[in-house]
Amino acid sequence: MKEEMQKTGKGCHAETRTESRCTHGVQTCMGIIENNLVEVPIVEGDLLTQIVSPSNMNLAYKRVVSNAGSGGIDGMEVKELLPYLRSHKDELVKKLLDGKYRPNPVRRVEIPKDNGKKRPLGIPTIVDRLVQQSIAQILQPLYEPQFSPNSFGFRPHRGAHQALRCAQSIINDGNRFCIDLDLEQFFDNVNHSKLIEVISRTIKDGRVVSLIHKYLNAGVLVAGKYEETKRGVPQGGPLSPLLSNIMLNELDKELTRRGHPFVRYADDCMIFCRSERAAERILESISKFIEGKLFLKVNRDKTGTGSVCGKKFLGYSFYFDNENKCQLRLHAKTIDKLKAKLRMLTGRSNGMGYKQRKEALKLFIRGWVEYYKLARMKKTLETIDAWLRRRIRMCIWKSWKNPKTRIANLIKCGLPKKQAWKQGWTHGYWHVADTWSVHLAMSNSNLYRAGYRCLMDYYVLIS
Repeated sequence: MKEEMQKTGKGCHAETRTESRCTHGVQTCMGIIENNLVEVPIVEGDLLTQIVSPSNMNLAYKRVVSNAGSGGIDGMEVKELLPYLRSHKDELVKKLLDGKYRPNPVRRVEIPKDNGKKRPLGIPTIVDRLVQQSIAQILQPLYEPQFSPNSFGFRPHRGAHQALRCAQSIINDGNRFCIDLDLEQFFDNVNHSKLIEVISRTIKDGRVVSLIHKYLNAGVLVAGKYEETKRGVPQGGPLSPLLSNIMLNELDKELTRRGHPFVRYADDCMIFCRSERAAERILESISKFIEGKLFLKVNRDKTGTGSVCGKKFLGYSFYFDNENKCQLRLHAKTIDKLKAKLRMLTGRSNGMGYKQRKEALKLFIRGWVEYYKLARMKKTLETIDAWLRRRIRMCIWKSWKNPKTRIANLIKCGLPKKQAWKQGWTHGYWHVADTWSVHLAMSNSNLYRAGYRCLMDYYVLIS
């Protein structure tokens, strides 16, 4: 059944697919005329041949397998991809070369966002993931020379830390005001016509353009019901990050042409200015370009202008030190998110045992500190660590359960018998975790020896 769905496109609403119905016998792709898609004959190149080459598809297979993840609407899992390819690889390649391949709709899932809303993700089938990865591997090197040096998201050998350092450098050059640009539901609002137009400037193999357009129009399956995708680039597939960069590169080029310093990480963009008046003027003009030329929407509620101090960018915020140099620190929302996560990991009733909690804390804290290590945050981390150790003591105290066990364990930890007896009968987990006796028995050094690592333990190692 899985193989049949991938081969025939059963259940994929083939009648909605992008395929020529008026130019028989000729491969076609979608061109753009006055913002409307039209079918035009295409000139074949050899780009698709590179995409389906054994070396490229083998590399794509390894990437898909290493990334793992859940399957799409056909139920195929990653471990089933190799047996499928052994039986159907030649047929898959032939359909791709002949322009007869039909992507399946993506499976819609939603993940929670910080503001309580949910972010929609589109999970392609494993085979579609393989094809998308194969396309991305060939297209990425073609577009890299075109991308702006001030663009850092979803690009090889670039990341958030470089984006932040770039922003610091621009600010220290005297650009102390900014536009914090927010594109409203960017991935859901990408105009297919515009994107295809932009892609067609570089990609001359129309078969590849046509295949990309089929993925854009593949649709989604929501609660078992098919929905068309007339706009947007579904998040979740290997191709969507590259397509988003191709689209937003048009914004990068316009900002560069106008001489506005900026830093962009995916759809998170900051444009820097020397005065707030200039920022307001630039925001008005660049909004017209974004909405009138790129057919995207600027979120007026979240987009703002002002001093860079306190602005949130990639979880960090900016401030000026005593030498009037721009420095990085944690944004208030980042601290709130950190404490919420630690509160969840040290919850009294989350079902974690000693070993599981230690491992979960270690993995989270190590990853968190590695990402936020650019911030000056020693005092902040010391304060949070004191709160975190109290929560750990609270969890340990609760796990000891009854007074006799608590008394025995307190004595083992070096507490005098009389004091241990008195403490063992005390009630209130959070209150007890902050008492002198428990602090002495579960001292910072004892917690460290027991395997509990806090934020400063990792921060000291990397700073």
